[in-house]
Amino acid sequence: MNLGSLCLLAQRPNVLISESYRELNSLLHRVDPSYGISGDRYSAQIKVLCDQLKTQDVLDYGCGKRCLEKALGFPIANYDPCIPGLESPPEPHDIVACTDVMEHIEPDCMEAVLKDIRRCTKRVAFFLVSTRPAMKYLSDGRNAHLIQQPFAWWKESFEQAGFEIVDVKEPRGGFAVLCT
Repeated sequence: MNLGSLCLLAQRPNVLISESYRELNSLLHRVDPSYGISGDRYSAQIKVLCDQLKTQDVLDYGCGKRCLEKALGFPIANYDPCIPGLESPPEPHDIVACTDVMEHIEPDCMEAVLKDIRRCTKRVAFFLVSTRPAMKYLSDGRNAHLIQQPFAWWKESFEQAGFEIVDVKEPRGGFAVLCT
């Protein structure tokens, strides 16, 4: 990111993604069939939340190739600013799933993204965040995980965005967190 891009972001604090980064991610989605397909790995956790809250009102925030929806077996809302047709700002939903997304956010946009996810969350948000480098690289040479921070750093970020953390699991290389 160059100085001009940083100045633009500073002038627009609610920017969720820069146009140049959107283009890099859109390209990776188009050329790599395995990019953006991890949503189905977390469908069991989301199904449990649906059952506990007696709702199917789910938003997959950063849905990639919509694998969570396919695994759940019922229609959900999907948002991804890098996928044509899924880039419109989402409405609030009972459950927001945000898996393998936050570590991909541009650091200068992270606060705005967390606030937007908070805006979209009626009842609970389920995050799964990696704390280590990705195995994929963007076409500009950067590791696809732009943010590689420990849970303590993320905890503070979630709380600053207005989330209350109600459960945490720390599998190797990342963590899962449930917020209200």
